[in-house]
Amino acid sequence: MDVPLSWYLVVAAALFCIGLAGALSRRNAIAVLMGVELMLNAVNVNLLAFWRHVEVVKATLSGQAFAIIVITVAAAEAAVGLALAIALYRTRRTVDVEDVDLMKL
Repeated sequence: MDVPLSWYLVVAAALFCIGLAGALSRRNAIAVLMGVELMLNAVNVNLLAFWRHVEVVKATLSGQAFAIIVITVAAAEAAVGLALAIALYRTRRTVDVEDVDLMKL
């Protein structure tokens, strides 16, 4: 029994909307990073769903390769984001994104 493509798209859209809402509504830098990670996971679900359901590219591994690239970028984003959050906490004693005004004159 094959799962229809629309189900994958609904799950990916829900993940993306939850991630977008989390990234836009949170003040904590760690919560914003988690929202971005959810959005990247929604992209992975879409990439693999389209790779699985499109008949032309079933012989190639292009969807899986793109998903691995997105996972690598997400891991790098998480590492850099957490390093920035730790550096921000060490200098300002907060990870609130509204309190960060290091670039203001």
